[in-house]
Amino acid sequence: MKGFDSISASVTPTVVVVGGGASGLVAAGMAARRGLRVIVLERNRRMARKLLITGKGRCNITNNCDVSDFIANVPQNGRFLYSSLGAFNPQDMMQILTEQGLELKTERGNRVFPKSDKARDVVDALVGFARNAGSKFLTGRATNLLLDNGYCSGVQTETGEKIMSDAVVVCTGGLSYPLTGSTGDGYALAKQAGHTVIPPRPSLVPLESSDKWCADVQGLSLRNCAIKVIDIKNKKIIFEDFGEMLFTHFGVSGPMVLSASAHMRQMQPNRYQLLIDLKPALSAEKLDARLIRDLVENKNREFANSLGALLPHSLCPVVVSLSGIAPDTRCHSITKEQRRQLGKILKALPVNISGFRPIEEAIITSGGVKVSEINAKTMQSKLVKGLYFAGEVLDVDAYTGGFNLQIAFSTGAAAGNNVG
Repeated sequence: MKGFDSISASVTPTVVVVGGGASGLVAAGMAARRGLRVIVLERNRRMARKLLITGKGRCNITNNCDVSDFIANVPQNGRFLYSSLGAFNPQDMMQILTEQGLELKTERGNRVFPKSDKARDVVDALVGFARNAGSKFLTGRATNLLLDNGYCSGVQTETGEKIMSDAVVVCTGGLSYPLTGSTGDGYALAKQAGHTVIPPRPSLVPLESSDKWCADVQGLSLRNCAIKVIDIKNKKIIFEDFGEMLFTHFGVSGPMVLSASAHMRQMQPNRYQLLIDLKPALSAEKLDARLIRDLVENKNREFANSLGALLPHSLCPVVVSLSGIAPDTRCHSITKEQRRQLGKILKALPVNISGFRPIEEAIITSGGVKVSEINAKTMQSKLVKGLYFAGEVLDVDAYTGGFNLQIAFSTGAAAGNNVG
């Protein structure tokens, strides 16, 4: 990937794009393709640093689905995206990346990845798109908007330098992963322009638990389990999934847990409970038959030492404790009712959720610039002319599966295609 350009900020661009991430690079490329003079102002030495850590370094680029299915996966202000997704959908983004020489593949759940499984290749393709279209890159951090009589005419950097322009597109991301540059700069710029900023909160984030046994099994990964999330207050199942999860010193994490967190919109201590099916391939009846067989084979052993063939070693004491069966009970003495209670624990191991991990650990920030103050078709501010917002800085977020990056791409494209 080429570095930043040797270009003086005194050169007056038509557009300044603040932030060289997913939305900023697409906005810049789209605007430059229209013949506009575009400068991307990025505070980091590398573009799109956050993309490098998405999808475990593979980068789940988008989701190869239609607009209606896409909107169904956006719990926060999904309707706001109809115009931008209609004008620039996942297939459009895939085509742009393919034109940059990036080979793609579609996996389970319509999730799109680079064929190389390297997020770096996605970053290179995005930077190439913006650069090949004619965008220029400057290193610097915008700390103020230049506002005059309801119009935005540029930005001021933290060094005091003013970059004048006809329009500004703010693509600074949210608050998640601050080491990548997402430190909330865009919220301050939005407030300066008079915009309402919905308080940021974590989304797609690990979960803390008040159950001390989670720390006892920290590091344990369950690969083929199923989970349900119960809203205890409303007595409803709000999420179900099958896949992988991880126990940690604070609670639980892993792909399924991150997805589940996005459904916990009213987080309060012990409002939600996670139920883990440790044996999803077995019905309750088949599991009971398996337990009968195992207990017979271990009839003279203590119960605490009889579950090794059924469960990971570190999880055995937890299940023994939750079952209510005394650890020193001989297997041949376990009653039918005790066995059925054990089966219930194996099919619905409870984890009480006490809260989210800090927002710095979230993949996505929920909250941001209030979308009712933004033109959904163009991404231009309704309060200040010449000012646009795109990407995670907006109060729009989705579930896992490539949807959040596509939101960045589609809103960035809307800004780039309409700015100026």
